[in-house]
Amino acid sequence: MHGRKTHLLFSKILVFSKNNHLQKPCIVVYCHYRKTFCHFFIAFQRELISLNTTAIRARKKKGGASTGSSFDNLEIFLLHLPTTIWYLIFCYAPMFGVIIAFKNYVPAPGVSFIYNLFENCEWSGLQNFKFLFSSSYFQTMMRNTIVYNLIFIVLAIIIPVSLAIMISQLYSKKLAKVCQTMMFLPHFLSWVVVGYFVYAFLATDAGLFNNVAKALGIGNPKHQWYQDVGFWTWFLVFLNVWKGMGYNMVVYMASISGIDAELYEAALIDGASKWQQTVYITLPLLRPIISIMFIMAVGNIFRSDFGLFYQATRNSGALVTITQTIDVYIYKALLENPNINLSSAASLLQSVFGCITIVVANKVVKKIDPNAGLF
Repeated sequence: MHGRKTHLLFSKILVFSKNNHLQKPCIVVYCHYRKTFCHFFIAFQRELISLNTTAIRARKKKGGASTGSSFDNLEIFLLHLPTTIWYLIFCYAPMFGVIIAFKNYVPAPGVSFIYNLFENCEWSGLQNFKFLFSSSYFQTMMRNTIVYNLIFIVLAIIIPVSLAIMISQLYSKKLAKVCQTMMFLPHFLSWVVVGYFVYAFLATDAGLFNNVAKALGIGNPKHQWYQDVGFWTWFLVFLNVWKGMGYNMVVYMASISGIDAELYEAALIDGASKWQQTVYITLPLLRPIISIMFIMAVGNIFRSDFGLFYQATRNSGALVTITQTIDVYIYKALLENPNINLSSAASLLQSVFGCITIVVANKVVKKIDPNAGLF
């Protein structure tokens, strides 16, 4: 009953706006309950989007002609053509290499790669995958990859969203820009550079931590930081959050800047506090972009940041129990212990699992909110 009354009210508002030649339907309502007030405006915005989408679809079904000219379509085609060519050459063309995962490939000198792959190498079926599953490192690399990514996904939502909301509330725009720049800067640093910075702090002989401990007479001035598994277990989480929170924060800040300021003004007139404005206006309107970022992160749950686990730790053998992820295993299997077959099998497995997880995550999100899916 409540939904029918709300829909009838929306219809009256739209008719009123059309009769008075308003470009955007507007309404000013005063409610005694802040939660009802804010939810009404959010629901009103969603109703407008739904009505506009329905009108566009109905127009297309009637065979309405496109308003864009052929010249505009040509411009758009030429604009995306270089990117399309790049993807075809460097992303789709090399995909025939997945055949290596099902063959016993052995490099042959003086023979081209394609000829050697299809003529000289025998099919091995699923033997490469069976050997990978039976490997002593399989459980370790799957555990490290999935567990660390689950932690990264949660923190990559909570921390950037919180920082974006707090920075957007700053009165000083200069201070907001300074904070945003300082948090965004680590995103542009490569893990090689970060690895040298970390080494300057954690080096055994000349590291800052050991020098401070020696000067203050506390702790062990010769502590082997690159062999401390307990320290690196959580330090890897800190490095990932420190390097990646700036990029995610900018995405959420861009979404916050697109929220209609009239919603906050109306809530302020109604007596809503900053916390209530955040809970009932900001977070509900950020839900679509949070859902998209979540789906994309879940799609990469079987991928790890190679630089974080290999370069930042300087490939320490003592830390292999926490740094052996799928990407690190592929690199080591390809270069340190040349085995193209196993590395191809692990990479194919990683891609297939990632595709499955992103489809499942998108369906789950769309079940919860049909307007929040990625596709």
